[in-house]
Amino acid sequence: MKKILFYTGLFCCAIVNAQEDENATSYKKRVLESTEIEFLGSYYQQDGKHSAVGGGIGTEKLKDYTSNIVLTIPLNDDDVLTIDAGFSAYTSASSSNINPFVTDGSYTITTTNNNNTGASRGMNPTGLYSKDDDYTTTTTTPAPYGSPWIESTGASRKDVLKTLSASYSHSSDNRNTIWNLNGSASKEYDYQSFGVGAGVAKLFNDKNTEISLKASAYFDKWDAIYPTELHEYALYGLNFQGFGYFQGVTILDEYGQQSTNYLPKAFQEFSNENRNSYSFSLGLSQVLTKRLQVSLFMDVLYQEGLLSTPYHRIYFADKANYYIGQPRYIPIYDKPGNIGVFRLSDDVERLPGTRFKIPVGARLNYYISEQFVVRSYYRYYADDWGLSAHTASIEIPYRISEHFTLLPMYRFYTQKGVRYFAPFEKHYSYERYYTSDYDLSSFDSHQYGFGLSYTDLLTNTRILHFGLKNIDLRYQRYERSDALKADIISLGIKFVQ
Repeated sequence: MKKILFYTGLFCCAIVNAQEDENATSYKKRVLESTEIEFLGSYYQQDGKHSAVGGGIGTEKLKDYTSNIVLTIPLNDDDVLTIDAGFSAYTSASSSNINPFVTDGSYTITTTNNNNTGASRGMNPTGLYSKDDDYTTTTTTPAPYGSPWIESTGASRKDVLKTLSASYSHSSDNRNTIWNLNGSASKEYDYQSFGVGAGVAKLFNDKNTEISLKASAYFDKWDAIYPTELHEYALYGLNFQGFGYFQGVTILDEYGQQSTNYLPKAFQEFSNENRNSYSFSLGLSQVLTKRLQVSLFMDVLYQEGLLSTPYHRIYFADKANYYIGQPRYIPIYDKPGNIGVFRLSDDVERLPGTRFKIPVGARLNYYISEQFVVRSYYRYYADDWGLSAHTASIEIPYRISEHFTLLPMYRFYTQKGVRYFAPFEKHYSYERYYTSDYDLSSFDSHQYGFGLSYTDLLTNTRILHFGLKNIDLRYQRYERSDALKADIISLGIKFVQ
């Protein structure tokens, strides 16, 4: 959940004359002294071998570039407006295989036509009859092929997510009550989202205790896209192999022989493409000592609508196998050495239409010295799909000098998967719900990294009338027990007016 950070304070000064009945005049400090602008950017890359688009096997290569500009504006002494605009551009070998089939001429099929009957009997390529009784023509044409282990050149291999959000917060005169409103919108090729939210925070005990409440709702909509073979089946019906993409395309059985028996009857397009999410959050923060602060939180989340991903393939163990491409690769289909054949799916991922989630957790920050601070975090998560998870992380910022801080970190995560998960070709057609998305499987993960933060305490460095407040550069490595690995580099630069 995104959190809006507020710098709050209260400074009161009374001017009192000699008479006891005269009223005091108080002054309050602005919540935010001046406009701040922050530039955020990150680069993410990953690779793995369990693509959900390939039904649980295939490359998971992905590269993502993200950039955000966050503008925070003090409207007056009490009110702050924050605007966040950004985009995320990715290229994905996995999602490119929504349509995995390419026809680049590197794979061809040869057909032979023997003109030994009919009016054309004995006709040569010039169109004239000859003394020969038969004339044979041979045609070589490009044929489609693909593989879950290589990237297709389809339009789905890349996309850009565009986001825009705004929040407005108001602080009371004594700075003990803060409330906020926020809204957001995002759009990508096949998905759009609109969100609203509101929250309130109350401070007690000389601001040593804080209780916060927040509610939000997101109204999303898929523009569902399906695997090519299923899309054609939905478009043309039982005789789809004679129309559209499959007109003239050879389908192979598991023995590499031409077949017309492929019929994915289990597939139906989703009738409801909406996805709505509602959440309620409760937080408690307490300063226990001058060195120790603890925070507790609990969220309640409910989702309804299309919670499946429409282009995640499913292969049933009790259904025959059919392919497009080069038959010699069929025996090693599930190995990276397969570079020339793609198996046609039986259905797409299907999951329940509702989901109830409850995460609870705590943060504990301990100030050791001017050089060291310990920041720790723990969260437990459970939902009614059967998924449960534990997250624990620790960061120990080390202050190298007045301006520089080193930021080492480590995060451990363990998850028990949903009851609807099974690997590639382990589901059965009689099941109601099924997924081969390894994000919903059981796994452990480790994430470790370090960062370097620069803080210009007096903002002496100025660019276009803005003073440099801080620079934050981080690198993190992510490794999962199912062989997924990722690298993340992030950069944040903040200026104040």
